[in-house]
Amino acid sequence: MVVAASSPAPTLSDEQLREVLGLIKGADSVELKLTVPDEDQHSAVQALGLDPLDAFLRQVVFLDTPDLSLYEAGVVVRARRTQDKADDSVVKLRPVVPNELPDEIRASKRFGVEVDAMPGGFVCSGSFRGELESGHVKKAMAGERPLRKLFSKKQRAFYEEHAPAGIGLDDLTILGPITLLKLKSYPEGIKGRLVTELWFYPDGSRILELSTKCEPDRAFQVAAETRAYLSGRGVNLSGEQQTKTKTALDHFAGTA
Repeated sequence: MVVAASSPAPTLSDEQLREVLGLIKGADSVELKLTVPDEDQHSAVQALGLDPLDAFLRQVVFLDTPDLSLYEAGVVVRARRTQDKADDSVVKLRPVVPNELPDEIRASKRFGVEVDAMPGGFVCSGSFRGELESGHVKKAMAGERPLRKLFSKKQRAFYEEHAPAGIGLDDLTILGPITLLKLKSYPEGIKGRLVTELWFYPDGSRILELSTKCEPDRAFQVAAETRAYLSGRGVNLSGEQQTKTKTALDHFAGTA
């Protein structure tokens, strides 16, 4: 089944194009993303030949205040559980300008700068990642482990430098979990990996996101190849774009 074509996808203005070019030059990677409208999700999965039984389960929790003080300050704190894999956590700052970040932060193997681009928009973020033993996030969700213990000393220092004053990691509220399916595929027509994520929100809504990651100097070539591949299979490239994190935070804000 082929997804019905729609209006042209949103494009960047000349000013936005100049800005994203500058950000890409200083980034470590670029992730190209597309969210598929709800009414087209089933057809898109069929058109791309994706098998949900090839996917693995993941649970995501966000840490913030009930009024999203961190998010409003440009800080995102997240922890994840993944089927048959170790847990992980991240402290993310966005937006960032790569050449304005301290050299010692950029030198860390756990820190990366990435430009996320989707039809009509983009954001550059800096992420401090950490790995955890399996089970640590579950214990924190159950109140059996302090939230700060989900993060390394360097992650905690990064958080303290950028979070609003007076809000420590142990002061945060667990927002979630969100359950999702993640599937990796290597379709012909794309020189790289296509990642499909289907997020299930507690109100019954879903976000289907298609993405591929590449080196900064290949971003425009990969974007053209991916667009051609998806449009050639009838995937709607012009739907209203949603962000997984903002949708999750908006759902849980004020409810914890």
